[in-house]
Order: sequence, then structure tokens, then C-alpha cells
Amino acid sequence: MSPAINIAIIGAGIVGSAFINQLRSVSSLFDFNVIYLAKSKSALISYDFKPLNLANWKADLDNSSSNPLTVEELLKFLKNSPLPAILVDNTSSADVAVAYPQFVSNGISVATPNKKAFSGDLSLWSEIFKASGEPNGGLVYHEATVGAGLPVISTINDLVNTGDKIEKIEGIFSGSLSYIFNRFSTTKPNDIKFSEIVSKAKELGYTEPDPRDDLSGLDVARKVTILARLSGFNVKSPDSFPVDSLVPQELETLETSDEFLSRLHEFDSQVGHLKEQAASEGKVLRFVGSVDFPNNKVSVGFGKYDASHPFASLQGSDNVISIKTERYQNPLIIQGAGAGAEVTAAGVLADVIKIGQRISKL
Repeated sequence: MSPAINIAIIGAGIVGSAFINQLRSVSSLFDFNVIYLAKSKSALISYDFKPLNLANWKADLDNSSSNPLTVEELLKFLKNSPLPAILVDNTSSADVAVAYPQFVSNGISVATPNKKAFSGDLSLWSEIFKASGEPNGGLVYHEATVGAGLPVISTINDLVNTGDKIEKIEGIFSGSLSYIFNRFSTTKPNDIKFSEIVSKAKELGYTEPDPRDDLSGLDVARKVTILARLSGFNVKSPDSFPVDSLVPQELETLETSDEFLSRLHEFDSQVGHLKEQAASEGKVLRFVGSVDFPNNKVSVGFGKYDASHPFASLQGSDNVISIKTERYQNPLIIQGAGAGAEVTAAGVLADVIKIGQRISKL
């Protein structure tokens, strides 16, 4: 008989839906019993801890008259689970994130792509991993918080846990900004305007509904904060280091994204000048996050790179991360799709399987 593990899933949006469908189809050494599934206004709850029937989960969830459990109620529910339990948080909710220490201290493991818990205040980070380090603490896996399903966090953890010392992490961590700059600043001259490629990226679905959410640099700053902390750099928060914003100050307070896009062309010359400057040096412009231990510096902003550099040859919306360590003086490069529901969900599912391997009786 396969070991069984109970799973509670919060979030059934794009990533959450992909996760549920992948979980249903995966072939595993475990029986993953989903006992709780919730979205913002409804939930499916197995109070007797028998597995929910997920054959028509979407319709069942839409038609359910049960309200989602509060965080406190969910904690109490999972504490009573007769089997090891994993909380899968497929939301970006800060309210759920701040409760991770309570779940983990009660032996409930967490797998999540939610960056809020790991890039917010440093005290929350400390509480989460202190709780996980207790004898009966739950496990915490968050691979998909950086690079979706790419093995970025697991690689850094392996390097650090085996005694290597991180010297520098540098990368293109945003799929939307990767696409924008790969098209905007190329090794061959082009006359593409910044505003044009931002509009195209939105049209193709690469950006958030309001592109300012990507262009502000905050998402990249959150990811850099996570990697810095994993590497031993105690960054207080994503706003505690320099972050270049691509949103002109005059357009920050506009009410709608349409209004923002209609006026962005007024500021094409600002980014265009940086592009021309890079081209004059035989380089391309990229938007990069960096953790630099020798210089005691964490930053997010523009970088100029030779055509031979891995950042210059990137295609589409891929992410690329360079990790230089004492052992890897020629940096280790991780590259691939760093955004999208399917790869993000796969990253979360891989974490669930890893947790299962550690907490089961196999």
C-alpha cells in the first residue's frame, strides 16, 4: 500500500487550476488525498478526512455553498488530520503567508509559489524557518517563488548546505521584462520604441493586466530578496536596496493601465537613450537583479552586456540566472521558462513530492 498524505489547497486560479490538474494526473509513490480545496468565496471540505472526488472539481467548487475556512479554522482542521498534512498555498495572499509559522510549528508542511512570506519582513522569514527547524516542525518548500519551475532555489540550497560560498548571483528574473528587453535592445540595430514593445508584451499576455506591476521592478526585487536571504545576505525587505523603476514618475498615479500605455510614448527617449548608450559600446541593455557579496550590495536595475554574454542571447520570455561561488568560479547558469501557469504549478507539485518523500514512511 502506498503511503498517504493529506493535502489542503488554497487557490484555484490559473496556477491553482494547473496544479490540481497536474496532481490528478501525476504518477507517484504516494496517495495524495486532497481534503480541502478553496478559492476566495467557496470551498470543498472533507470533514471526515476522506479524499475529495476531484473528477469535476471545478464545477463542484463553483457550486459549493461552503465558505472557505478562516486561517485559524484551517489550522485547527489540519491539526486534526490523521495523516501527515501539506498546505499548498497557490495564492499571493499576505494574510495566508503571515500564518505559515503557525502551520509549520504544528507539524503542517507548506509548498507554495507565494513570494509574500519569503520576501516580506525579515522577521517573518526567520519565524518560518525557526518553526521548520523544530523537532516536530513542518517542512517548507518554495521553489516556485523564483523562476517558476526552474531549479534555482534548490540549487542555491544545495550549494550552501554543502559548504560552498555564494559570491554573486545575477539574473533576469522577470519573464515580461525579459521579453521586452530581448526585443527592445538587440545585438543588431533596431528602431523599436520602448512603449511599442510594452504594449505588444501586454497584448501577448506577458505582463500583468497593469504593466506597471512589472515595470516597477518590485517583483524582481522580491525574487532577489529571497535569493539573497538563502545565500546568507539578511536583506530586510525588497525596498531596502536600490530598485530602478521603468515607470515614469509622472505616470505612476494614473488610474488605468490604458491611460498609462497611451502616454508611455512621451517618455520613450529616456529608456531609448540608455539603449543607444549600450549600443555605442557594442552591448545590449537588460533589466537585472544582483546579489554581490564582495561589494556587499543587492540591487535591481539596468545592466549592459556584450553580445557573447548569456544575458544578451536570451530568447523570448526566458529567465536566466548566473551563480558564481567559491567552487564555481566559472558561473553556473540556469536558463528556461521562468513564468507561466504550467511550469509554476509543476514547481509546486515537485515540492509537494519532495515533502512527501521526507515525511512519509518510505
